[in-house]
Amino acid sequence: MTSIAAPIRAVVDFALPPRCPACGAIVSADGSFCEPCWSKLDFLAGPACAGCGVPFELDRGEEALCAACLAEPPPHDGVRAAVAYGPAARAVVLKLKHGGRIGMARVIGRHLVRLALAEPEALLVPVPLHRWRIWRRGFNQSALLAREVARRTGLELRTDLIERRKRTPMLGGLGRAARARALRGAFAIPSEKRPVLKSRTVLLVDDVYTSGATAGACAKALKRAGAARVVVLCWARVLQDGVDDPPGLGDGSD
Repeated sequence: MTSIAAPIRAVVDFALPPRCPACGAIVSADGSFCEPCWSKLDFLAGPACAGCGVPFELDRGEEALCAACLAEPPPHDGVRAAVAYGPAARAVVLKLKHGGRIGMARVIGRHLVRLALAEPEALLVPVPLHRWRIWRRGFNQSALLAREVARRTGLELRTDLIERRKRTPMLGGLGRAARARALRGAFAIPSEKRPVLKSRTVLLVDDVYTSGATAGACAKALKRAGAARVVVLCWARVLQDGVDDPPGLGDGSD
């Protein structure tokens, strides 16, 4: 079987060569980035704020918080992002979220495995979409990522725990108070689904973490329902304010 499959694979690779997920250049293996795009991916592996995941220049200890989190601790218990938001990371998300390239979930999922396995008993829960956006897009990108992480790690997955009960506007450009008003009552966990959350650590899966408003609203709902900890797991984290995103990419737009 292997002797037959190898020539077939060679023909397929010649006709449809693997391409860089970010720019589309031909690469040596499926899911691999080309050299220029790989160099543009800023992997987040150093010391970071225990609350929001913003990188520190120096190691301040595992429980250290940044100034913003000290002033107003977030409802979630950490953010684990694979990369900093930048041109290559953004291109992959856009292809998944707005280009219908669901294969990008496999590319991203591979880079979330190490981060997910830091919580070996965690429950994977994707940030939900409103039903009208699922109808329009055809899928929930966060659920695709969560399924891929579950497939690669064996962690328990529940895609039905959080209900999105109202359609929220795009949050980009809104202040903190306006974001909070827009998200008030947006997420809930039905009472019959709450037992699975009791005293559990939840890995809340999303594509991009920007202001943290949506993640915070989901974390509050999960903790009210019994979760002990909620850690955000995502592909990219925005590290500066005022990033110019197209509609539908940033935090809370879905």
